[in-house]
Parts: sequence; structure tokens; C-alpha cells
Amino acid sequence: MSTLDWIVFGLYLVVLLGVGVLAGKRHRGEAGFLLAGRSMPWWAVGLSVMATQASAITFLGTTAQGATDGMRFAQFYLGLPIAMLILAFTLVPKLRAAKVTTVYELLEQRFDVRVRLATSVLFLVSRSLALGVVVYAPSLVLSLMMGWDTSSAILLVTVVAVAYTLLGGLAAVIWTDVLQMGLLLGGLALCVPELLSRLPEGMALGEAWDLATLSGRTRVLDLSFDPSEKYTLWSGLFGGTLVFLAYFGCDQSQAQRLLAARSLGHARRALALNGVAKIPLQLGILAVGVLLFVVGHYEPPELFLDPRTPDVLVETGQVARGAELEAEWDAAQSERRAAADAWRAAPDDPVAQAAYRASQTRVDSVTAAAGELQAGDLTNPLFLDFLLRALPFGLLGLVLAAVCAAAMSSMDSELNALATSTAVDLYERHAPGDVSEASVVRVSRWATLGWGVAAAVVALYADQLGSVIEAVNQLGSYAYGSLLGVFTLALGVPSARARGAFWGLLIGLAVVLIAGSQGLAWLWLNPLGAGVVIAVGWLDGRRAR
Repeated sequence: MSTLDWIVFGLYLVVLLGVGVLAGKRHRGEAGFLLAGRSMPWWAVGLSVMATQASAITFLGTTAQGATDGMRFAQFYLGLPIAMLILAFTLVPKLRAAKVTTVYELLEQRFDVRVRLATSVLFLVSRSLALGVVVYAPSLVLSLMMGWDTSSAILLVTVVAVAYTLLGGLAAVIWTDVLQMGLLLGGLALCVPELLSRLPEGMALGEAWDLATLSGRTRVLDLSFDPSEKYTLWSGLFGGTLVFLAYFGCDQSQAQRLLAARSLGHARRALALNGVAKIPLQLGILAVGVLLFVVGHYEPPELFLDPRTPDVLVETGQVARGAELEAEWDAAQSERRAAADAWRAAPDDPVAQAAYRASQTRVDSVTAAAGELQAGDLTNPLFLDFLLRALPFGLLGLVLAAVCAAAMSSMDSELNALATSTAVDLYERHAPGDVSEASVVRVSRWATLGWGVAAAVVALYADQLGSVIEAVNQLGSYAYGSLLGVFTLALGVPSARARGAFWGLLIGLAVVLIAGSQGLAWLWLNPLGAGVVIAVGWLDGRRAR
């Protein structure tokens, strides 16, 4: 990185801390620190919600997934508009009317303190583990770009995010998220012209898209009913809808922003913004990955992009196998490029099409074999490799800031939510005697620091969890379905009792853990968990009649 890159990156960090200081001065007291005085405009809340989702996982993982697996991941978001509509007219009005600070307070009002405590603890455990994954992905990227070790990069991301969240509370989170969302989109937009400029001479965008289509990369919908298949139309519509109902309604990190909106109307408009904009945004990011896939035909990356791989090959005695795969990779890349050129000369020729598909299958086969030897695939470095090779000085620093922004836009929201639930659901609810607003804010600040440290510790071991684009969602899916089941009992089953909700939560978690260990795709874990909780609660309510 050049001096200019470092200046750009340093200015970005200064701005973030400045926003935290200003927000802390403007919003004081418990309501001000935890809920931004319930004064946030809908567009800021909506962009903050989107920024939390558009993490470094989106910037790096989704683009790489578009290149290696195509567009079908977008099916995961098909249920999002449905979930936004349901929440806007069911849970959100209840939360706003109850004037709660955490969503789990509503469960105590409907059931008892035992159910509130169980759900808040489940949120704290599951979200803190997922937060470690969110921190790890960009930290590895930062370490590669800066020449630092990963632990130092984790420390940088954690310290900055904790600092402005601790200083300014939820208001700082929302306004920095707005800034970071703009930077993330700007960083991606800067990459598109560079990708287009690296297509071979004479290849228009339409031809590049046709080549990607020939490989199956542009297919969005999969009508398969296979429950072990992760991304299908049905898993997106049914499993995805339940994921987003749970995520936006039962997860404090999302619901807290809706509670901070100026009014119910502003909260609904924030949900509408997310429901309308998220799918096109995700398709656009995946399309950047598909474009990266086409560029890779003519500027093929190295087979082993992870810098940790050589050490792993030595440790596992696979050096010879690695060299063999690299030779196969070079041959497969040459074959694929020749097949692509032959197809370009005769795009309607079935023989040319078949030859290209066979060459792509060979490339995919070598990629899969190499993946088994590498240090881990939590962060697919394919897009990062392109950034480091292609972007000029100055722009590299801006993209580095975008990667860091993507990390912090997710980390700050979750840190604030974890701290709020700790301070309100645990400390304020269970502390003996009267609790002052000042003490709640003080506990929240200490909890922000504590959860930040915990996230950093998890991040140090996160590379053992598999694909980063799926790891966070998988971790959340073990809890989200059961949480959604409890909220469904609270709002939609009048006969449900506290005992049924509590035991339903525990039984639902157990069933989901067993099903997940048996290979059920993670999108189906949510309807399974919710269904078990609702069934247990409903049966318990019938027994009480």
C-alpha cells in the first residue's frame, strides 16, 4: 500500500471516531444511549439495517460466491419482502406500543421473566459467536493488504468499532452505518469499470454474460425439492422468510433500530426500504462476482491464493500433491481459455458449447481438490486477489476503507445490541433495588467492551468454521427458528402459556442441533425449530383447558 492509501484509510477511521463523539454528546441518558432518543428518520434506520447485512462477508464473500457458484445464492433473499410486510403489521406495532427497549421485554409481558431470560441468553450466546465470524473475515483481508498478522488486524477492527459504539451508543451506530453503506457501495462501483477493462478485446458485456450463462453461473432459480440443497426457490421462500422474520423481529441487533425510529410509520418505511432494495443489491453484488469469473478466463488467479496454504501443505505432507494440482490447474486454465475462444468464434455450435462446459468442469474439479488441502475457506480470497492486482494507488486505500467499513457496520450494531440486552434484560431486570439510568448506561458501556473482547477471541478461531458467506447464517439458524417460535406463540396463539413457551424453546433447540448434525441444509433448520416450539406451546395450552 502507498502513502496515499494509508492517508485515505486513516481519514476514514478519524471520521468514524468523530461521529461517535458527536452522537454521544447529542444523545444522553438511557433512552438516548440505547435507542437514540427514538428520534431516527426512516431512511437512516433503513440504511443502517442494510449496512448491518452488507458486511465484509457481502463485499468479499458474496462476490467470490458469485464467481465460484453463480447467482443462485440470491434465492436466499426471496423471502425478505414477505417477512418485511408481515413484521410491519404484526410485531413492530406491538413493540412500538409497548415502548420496550429490547424485544425480549415483550415476552415477559406476555409470558413470564423465565421466558424473557431464556430468549435473551440464547440471543447473547448465538449472536456473540456469529460476531466473531463477522470480525474475522475482514481482519484476514486487512492483514493481507497491510502486511500485518491476522491478530493485529482483528485488534484494529475491534478497537475502532468498540470505541465509537461505546462513545455514541445507538445513534453513533446508525449514522456511521449510513456512512459505511455509502462507502461499501462506492467501493464496489469502483471495481466494475476495472473488471470491464480487463475483458479481452472485442468482448462486450453481453457476450461475457453469455459465456457465464454457458457455465451455469447466471442461473438464479433452482426448483429442486431436495432438502439437502441449500439454495432453492422453496428454501428461499419458506426457509428464507422465516430466517428474516426471526432476524428482523426476534434479534435485538435488528429490532433495536426499528425501536429507535421516530414513529411506527418511520419503522415501517425502513422495513419497506430493505424489502425493496435488498434483492436487487444482492443480485448486483453477485453479478460483480460473475464478471470476475469471466475475467478469470483471461487473467487466471493462482490456485492457492491463501498465503497460509504453503505451511499447511508442509505440515500435512501434501507438498507433492499441491504441486501436482498446480500443474493440473495451469493445464485446465489453458484448456478453458481455448474452449472459450472457440465458443466465441461459433457461439451456436453445440460442439463448442460442450467443449467449453467440459473444460469448466475440469477447472471446478481442480478447484475442489485444492480446497481440501488449503488452510480453510472461511474467506474466499478470489475477489481480494483481484483488488490487490488491479486497483491503482489511492483507490486501493478507498477499497480497504470499504472492507473495514463493511466489517464495522455489522460489528457495531451487534455490539450495541449485545450490550443493550445485557444491561436491560440481565442487569436492570435482575439487579436488587432501584437501578438508575446512569448505572444502566454505565453497564451498557462496560458490556460493549466485554462483548468486543469476546468477539475478538472467537475471531481468532473462526477459520475453522468453513465458508464465511454461510458460517454466520448457519450459526444464527440454530437459534433463530426457536426464537421465532416463541414470538409466534406470544402473538398468534392466545392459549399458549409460559411453561409451553419455555420448554418449547429448549426442545426446539435440541431438535435443530440434532437435525443440523445430520446434514439438513441450514435454511430448513429455521422452519423446523419454529414448528417444534409452536407445536409444544400449542399442545401445552390445550392441556391447560
